[in-house]
Amino acid sequence: MIVLNFSHPITDEQKSQIEALTGQSVERIVAINSQIDTEQPLAPQIVAMADACGLSQEEWQTLPLLINPPALNFSAVALLAELHGRMGYFPPVLRLKPVLGPDGQRVVPPRFAVAEILNLQAIRDEARARR
Repeated sequence: MIVLNFSHPITDEQKSQIEALTGQSVERIVAINSQIDTEQPLAPQIVAMADACGLSQEEWQTLPLLINPPALNFSAVALLAELHGRMGYFPPVLRLKPVLGPDGQRVVPPRFAVAEILNLQAIRDEARARR
């Protein structure tokens, strides 16, 4: 599996968590800069982010991809729309959560663990039944 990382670097511990949750090995992690210029239109910047992944049309549709979306909400939703168009389905995405200490407070310095893999296509398909 290939992880397309549009967020903070993925640690070795997070990589192991991804492999445990998916039952697949992570072949590579592709880091993509998701910094945007808020004074410019967003859509062209999102296209550039997706292009920066370096995948061909065929690879978008055939490779096992997992997305770590940008933290910025409007970048994340626009990127998901762009990737759906390229892939033909909603990609699975990582959901991270803060690591808590024994006292229930966030550890210092902050660390994040993989909480779950969201199967967006399954969520979408299940929602169709509620139309």
